[in-house]
Amino acid sequence: MILTVQPALAQENPLWMRYPAISPDGKEIVFSYKGDLYKVSADGGTALALTMHEAHDYQPVWSRDGKTIAFASDRYGNFNVFTIPSTGSEVTRLTYNSANDYPFDFSIDNQSVLFGSVELPYDALINGKDTQIEKAVEEMLKAIK
Repeated sequence: MILTVQPALAQENPLWMRYPAISPDGKEIVFSYKGDLYKVSADGGTALALTMHEAHDYQPVWSRDGKTIAFASDRYGNFNVFTIPSTGSEVTRLTYNSANDYPFDFSIDNQSVLFGSVELPYDALINGKDTQIEKAVEEMLKAIK
């Protein structure tokens, strides 16, 4: 009988961390883990939970001053944009759309969150017309530029 031992990779290669976002000063990282947001020092250490909710919170984005984090969450069915202070605390809902919304950035003055939303036309959902989906994405990209 040959017995081989393989080291557990979970601690060395944490593949379960998703959507990392580095703070503007480079000192902290926010990431999604099992649908919640966590913050950890860029030097390593124990991660602090920023959100603990049965919904899926992900895609964190830091404000330019590092005081606020925007993220997407499906707390009310579809994904909307929310913010939370980078120190943790109460979450604020920013969008109330029927389509999924995802944060991309903050305005230069940190007063607004820039986000994207694609609402598919009804016949594209029913008939699978990819041309309408592609057109909607093209229009969204033009609006961002």
